[in-house]
Amino acid sequence: MRKRLSSLLLMGTTIMGSITASAMLAQGTPAPPKYPLDVTLTYNGTLSNAITSSHFWMQGGGIQLHGQFGRGFGVVADIAGMHQGNISSSGVGLNMVTATFGPRYTWSPAHRKFAVFGHVLAGEAHGFQSVFPSLSGSNSSDDSLALQMGGGVNLALSRHIGVHAIEADWLRTQLPNGTTNVQNNFRIGAGIAYRFR
Repeated sequence: MRKRLSSLLLMGTTIMGSITASAMLAQGTPAPPKYPLDVTLTYNGTLSNAITSSHFWMQGGGIQLHGQFGRGFGVVADIAGMHQGNISSSGVGLNMVTATFGPRYTWSPAHRKFAVFGHVLAGEAHGFQSVFPSLSGSNSSDDSLALQMGGGVNLALSRHIGVHAIEADWLRTQLPNGTTNVQNNFRIGAGIAYRFR
């Protein structure tokens, strides 16, 4: 799993680095890139379910790398970690790391300091330090596909600093839970962004 997460992160970073390098070469090396690269640190709260009728909150944080091609289109890599020490008073906890990557569209009205964005991302989820039912009993960790769809609002404070005012996402994972093996998570977050341009 670590190897796959590293590969996903490397792929996203390589693509975003290529975007920034291409923009710098097109304008001459000393000039700032035309298409910005944003790095955002977030705090996240996630409403999840162990089984269909059992819901609980996890808390954590993440990092997003977002590069724009132009006309609002870009790509984003999102890595987030979440934790719950005691799911529904069961005595069982859960730690989960997701790594997703995909397209993002950002719209910003002229002469305004806010931007609205939406994205559709795919990748992997890794659950650990928990109980995941299996044919042979149970495992303490497992991996699954992760699909993430949502959007939010960014506010510019200065040329380089911004506030990731709100982001709301539907996050689907498929970790074993003894019933449907599907979790429909609702994740909400906010944070601080730094823009290289």
